[in-house]
Amino acid sequence: MPKEPMIDRDTYRTIKKMSREELQAFLVRYADELQKDAPTIDLRAVEADIKAIKGIGDKRAEEIMTIFEKHLGVS
Repeated sequence: MPKEPMIDRDTYRTIKKMSREELQAFLVRYADELQKDAPTIDLRAVEADIKAIKGIGDKRAEEIMTIFEKHLGVS
């Protein structure tokens, strides 16, 4: 099954005519829009839910949260 194109033909033609500076600005704007649409996660709510699981104490919950933070790039 063919994949649907990420950009339409008119946008592609516009991009082809852009200078390097214009393309860079376009890509930054595009990335910003993608980030706005990205789902967010409340790590403190996740931690509270993990701690609510029977058998998981504070220490184990902290270890689990460290893994989440590592994979999400949170310091």
